[in-house]
Amino acid sequence: MRTLAEPGTELVHSIVIAAPIEEVWAEMTRLDGKQRAMMDAVLDSTLESGAPLYYRSPDGKRVFVVGRVVEVDPPRLLSHTQRLTMRDDPWTVVSWQLEAVDGGTRVTVRNSGWPEGVKRLDKVDSTWKGILAALKQVVETGDVGSGLKVQYAFMRAFMRAMPASTKTGNVPEPPGIGQAAET
Repeated sequence: MRTLAEPGTELVHSIVIAAPIEEVWAEMTRLDGKQRAMMDAVLDSTLESGAPLYYRSPDGKRVFVVGRVVEVDPPRLLSHTQRLTMRDDPWTVVSWQLEAVDGGTRVTVRNSGWPEGVKRLDKVDSTWKGILAALKQVVETGDVGSGLKVQYAFMRAFMRAMPASTKTGNVPEPPGIGQAAET
């Protein structure tokens, strides 16, 4: 049995956002509405260690990401397991690390535990780059750019065509932290 987030590929991206660490943390962990940087998904979790974590559609009918909180240390660290409901990928661990730096906050995302040979990992990698760029834009300007607004509108228009695996009723509660490595 391997332990969660061991060997394999780790995707790492970092960006500096011109805002205090508390503002960046507040946007990343927003529970009271859409997370503009996360494709307008709504974060559903108590953000306590061991708690389930879901990124849902704004109407709550779809789940895009399911996981379990591993560790929370506001405003510096949020770590959780994750599986994308639209892909048949293994469980991985995502760690959001925030650090106050000159000029703002450095946000580093580590998505670890990818086994060798995972298909379309380049797509996941480019998605993380886009999410960080969108987070920077949202925190610094209050909104995403027009290109993302168009992309989000297309996503909403085709929500019914998404795989059945994304329907809330088809998404089981995530396994416990140690169990995710075994599934």
